[in-house]
Parts: sequence; C-alpha cells; structure tokens
Amino acid sequence: MNKILPVLLAFLITGITTYAQGKKSKKQHNKLPNIIYIYADDLGYAELGSYGQQKIKTPHLDKMAAEGMRFTQHYTSIPVCAPARAMLMTGKNGGKSYIRGNHELGGFPDSTERGQMPLKAEEFTVAELLKQKGYATALTGKWGLGMHNTEGSPNKQGFDYYYGYLDQKQAHNYYPTHLWENGKWDSLHQPFITVHKRLDSTTATDKDFDYFTGKTYAPEKMTEKALAFIDQNKTTPFFLYMPYTIPHVSLQAPVEYVKQYIGLFNERPYYGQQGYSSTKYPLSTYAAMITYLDAQVGIIMQHIKELGLDDNTLIMFSSDNGPSFNGGVDVKFFNSVAGLRGLKMDVYEGGIRMPFIARWPGKIKAGSVSDLVSVQYDLMATLADLTGQQAPPNDGVSYLPTLLGKTKQQKDREYIYFEYPEKGGQVAIRMGNWKGVRTNVRKNKNAPWQLYDLSTDVNETKDIAQQHPAIIERFKAIQKKEHHTAVLKEWEFLDE
Repeated sequence: MNKILPVLLAFLITGITTYAQGKKSKKQHNKLPNIIYIYADDLGYAELGSYGQQKIKTPHLDKMAAEGMRFTQHYTSIPVCAPARAMLMTGKNGGKSYIRGNHELGGFPDSTERGQMPLKAEEFTVAELLKQKGYATALTGKWGLGMHNTEGSPNKQGFDYYYGYLDQKQAHNYYPTHLWENGKWDSLHQPFITVHKRLDSTTATDKDFDYFTGKTYAPEKMTEKALAFIDQNKTTPFFLYMPYTIPHVSLQAPVEYVKQYIGLFNERPYYGQQGYSSTKYPLSTYAAMITYLDAQVGIIMQHIKELGLDDNTLIMFSSDNGPSFNGGVDVKFFNSVAGLRGLKMDVYEGGIRMPFIARWPGKIKAGSVSDLVSVQYDLMATLADLTGQQAPPNDGVSYLPTLLGKTKQQKDREYIYFEYPEKGGQVAIRMGNWKGVRTNVRKNKNAPWQLYDLSTDVNETKDIAQQHPAIIERFKAIQKKEHHTAVLKEWEFLDE
C-alpha cells in the first residue's frame, strides 16, 4: 500500500496539471485578438514597395506584406477624407452614409477651428461594436468627423481615448500649435504657420522655406500616444485606430528623412503655387513622408512583438483614397497609381483602389495575395465576424474567411456601390469584373453610364457601354436601390 500511494498521488497531480494546462490553453485560444487598423491619408495604390513602388523605400510595410496578406482589389468607400472615414467606421456605403463629403466649418486659424460636419450621435461605429465585447478603444491621428464639443467627438463615438487632429484643415500643417487629447488642447509649443502662404520664386531664401518647419512633428506624437495606449492595455483586448495624416499635403517631413532622398531625384523647389506649404525638395519630401509613415508601422509592429502580443494581434493597413493632385505632389514621377485612371476625388480606379495589407501570425498565411473584391465599409461586418457579434445593418461583407485562408467560406457579393457628390457628382459600381461609372451628374441628371471590363481594361480606357445594355439597366436599378436622400442639399445630386 505504501508503494501504491506515491504512484496514485503522482498520477493525480499529473492529471490535475494536464487539465489545468488544457483549460489555460483553451482560454488562450479563445482570447479575443487585439486589432490595430493603420490608415494612411492620400496614399496611392502603388506607393509601397510591395505594390511595385521603385523610388520610395517602405521596408516595414513590405515586411508586413511578406508576413501577411496583400489585397489587390480592395477599395475605399469614397475618394475623399471625411466621408471615407465615416464609412470605414459605420459600414455604410456612399448612398446611405450620414457623412458624404467634406462639409467644412470654420477656418484655418486656431481661433476659427470648428472641424467638419459632425457624425451624428445615432450612428454606430466599429469602436462602439468592439466596446460591447469589452475592448479598450483608442484613436491616434486624424478624425475629421466632429470637434470635441459636438456629438461627433470620438469620445462620443466609441473611443475611450483619442489624440490627434479633429479638424482636417488643421491637419494641413504637420507642425501645428496643438493637437487634441480627450477634448483638451495639447499645446506643442510652436508658433502658428500659415501653410498656404506662397513664396516668391525670385526672392525666396532658405529662411523662407524654414518658416514651414517646426520642432514637434505631429505624427511622432501620434505614435508616442499609440505606444502608451498599447502599454496600458496589453493585458486586455484592445482596438487601436491609427489614421495618420501622411502623405496628405502639406509637404513637410523631418529633415533626417528628407536627407535620405536629396540628390536622388532631379527636382526643383515648390513655391506653393498649387496650395499648401513650400519646400525646396518636393520629391524628396514626399518620399520622406511615406518612408516616415513606414517607420512608424515598424515601430508599432516591433513593440507588439516585444510585449509578446504578436500572435494575438491583427494589424491592418490601408489608405483613405488615391493620391493628391496638388500641393507639389508629382504622382507621375512616382507612378503612384501604376497607370490606373484617376486620382483623389475620382471614382475611377486610381482614386478608389487602395493598398490593403493584413498581418496576424499563425492565422494569416505569410506572403499570401488575395484578389478578393472588397471595400473598406466591409470592416464592420469583418470585425463582428471576428468577435462573434451581431453587426447592426450595414452594407459590408466580412472578409475574415479570406484572411484566415478559408476561401470556400467567403461570402460572394453582387456589387460594390460608390456615390460621391463632389467634383460634379459621381457614381460607380463594381460588379464582378464590370465597372460602371457616371460623372458630372450634378449638371446632367441623364449623364450616361460608362462601362469597363476590368479583367481586360483595368486602366478604364475603353467604354463599352453601348455593347451591354442589359448591364447598364442593372446598374440603374442598383443606383435606385442604394441611393438614399442626403442630409445636406450640397450632397444631393441624384434625387430630383
């Protein structure tokens, strides 16, 4: 009996330990993942190395693509700042979104800062969705959907914490006098800069160009606050939305990044003739901004790894719309949209087709590429799918099955609907490989549909609408179904 007892005791201890480890393993397996969504501003489809860029260095985002999944047919919801952000947050398309354009309030000086039209309180955001599941939520970057004293404040739209620009006009300057932190003015202790001040090309000196440089670079502060949030919430599931302002003009970047490119390009000074701040090295500065953004992504990924959160963190990266056409930006030089038609404010591919990279070690296959036709307003449906929640009514389709390599479970979608009231009023529909476009609808209610077959004409050069009347009729029916009357008259261009 004395010999049997130790054996029984050892067996019992082993069993209890195995059970406990099994419970712990199951608990870890079922733990909700951290979610980080990094959003560039006016970054073109082909401005990353992993998307074919040859002149701008983006090693960290290229590594992210090599360790994760790169999408080739991912779209923004609309080709301009504020409404793209609203649709990303609410899961609604351009025909149903409350915010459909950049309705500006106030002016550029600090004394007239009022932001854009606020997102109304009744809107339900992805941050609110995740808070219902116990997530800590934060925003570090550009909001553009309401000031701190409106119902559009991030704190009233599901974010426990926010830091950055609330007003998009303030975001034209990377060296602002202040940023906002949970409704409070955070002084950066630098003077106000009139970024749209032009220089005289015949008299401009280095000192004149230096006027547009400050001491504290806003994106650096955004990264700093993001890291602090991660540290404070490393033991609980968190959602971190990081809408950086890069590479939206003005062309401003830390000198050490600009120096990486000076001498590589044949460039001339930009004196502000197309708006925004002047710079001696416009090509080098633009490239430096994107490389700086890339470095921030690297900092975030490294920090997540050091905290041991890598395997339980889904990191996504995209851009709000195509590249800019002013402020000294040269998209032809950088081949920013890889030959696609259109830029920011266009519903042609160059304005709405976005880079999209997702990384989640052990869940997303490294080095994978997906041609799934998807859109940013799919985020609501995707995160609800990820966390096992019932999403509110939305226009998205979850792309989680594609991320996890379960393509047979990926739900098909009939079409993606785009509606944009600015630049003359535009509509677009992606249905399979068919792409329908209407432009200048505000002036011409009967503006014809253009039709392109993206499988053979991704640059949208050959309009074949007359050859496919049945498809055009289908597009007309989709537009009628998806368009809901806009809340502002300036956004309404389809209803009589």
